Amino acid sequence: MSFIKQIPLGSQGLVVPVEGLGCMGMSGGVNGMNVYGAADEVESLATIHRARELGVNLLDTADLYGPLTNEQLVGRAIAGQRDQYIVATKFGFELDEAGVFTGRRNGQPAYVRRSIERSLRNLGTDYVDLYYLHRPDPATPLEETVGAMSRLVEEGKVRYIGLSEVTAAELQRAHQVHPLTALQMEYSLFDRRAEASGVLQAARELGIGFVGYSPLGRGFLSGSIKTPDDFEPGDSRRFFPRYQGENFTKNLTLVRALTAVAQAKVITPAQLALAWVLAQEVVAIPGTKRRSYLEQNVAAAQLTLTQAELAELEALLPVGSVVGAAYPEAFS
Repeated sequence: MSFIKQIPLGSQGLVVPVEGLGCMGMSGGVNGMNVYGAADEVESLATIHRARELGVNLLDTADLYGPLTNEQLVGRAIAGQRDQYIVATKFGFELDEAGVFTGRRNGQPAYVRRSIERSLRNLGTDYVDLYYLHRPDPATPLEETVGAMSRLVEEGKVRYIGLSEVTAAELQRAHQVHPLTALQMEYSLFDRRAEASGVLQAARELGIGFVGYSPLGRGFLSGSIKTPDDFEPGDSRRFFPRYQGENFTKNLTLVRALTAVAQAKVITPAQLALAWVLAQEVVAIPGTKRRSYLEQNVAAAQLTLTQAELAELEALLPVGSVVGAAYPEAFS
């Protein structure tokens, strides 16, 4: 049995594996939109249980995923063994009483409380290890939202809090209200906005852990996507600018360069991409719904890249080399 390295996430006391498990794709998508193809609940549950066996006991979900059904799936997976998992979930995209996304963000204190109570029910637990604000609410001062999250910590409903996709200034403001444990951002060789914006450096200076989601560039860095037709008909990546038209073609050349380096090292491009993220001393949460890919990802955490290999990757995929927006305009 292989176990993965454990490290402190931030400076507030939470210890996690260097690699977690992103669970979003296990429920088919976000707000009813298919992400990464159809899901199989039996295999998804088996994947979560296999992850724990390998030491990957950090599970990442959100109320928006499904909506709600992903938290419910995670709840079924951890039932009877809650203390063996570190559960992270998120709130902030407003869901109505029927669990339908309203199209708005909501960070009002009353909504913070409604959200945690709903998530606790979905997960079948009385506490969440790490609770993230999924995105700030432009209509509510960030300090008010984080203040409400702080009260959940005081009540024991939440152990640690974090933010997702914020600026360095927002991170600093929030950290003054209540010490943040984690910042979650998209981060990979394919997406280095966290470096370019300075928010990764700000997190390090503040002692806030950094969690990178989509470390395989939404699967593009796996090398398995050769044409846009390789995306299933309902796959949301078809609507992302990076995977369309000329952008797809230009970005594919970067993947081919990465693949050549991986082949020379006798590993997969996905393993090389994941090893690069981990070499940046951050926590990665690759998403998968299959045990076979999980095991490949765990193997990547055992890899060590030399300084020469890191320099080669930096030369091949420097900051700003990927073309096309990360999200469709409607998503921003």
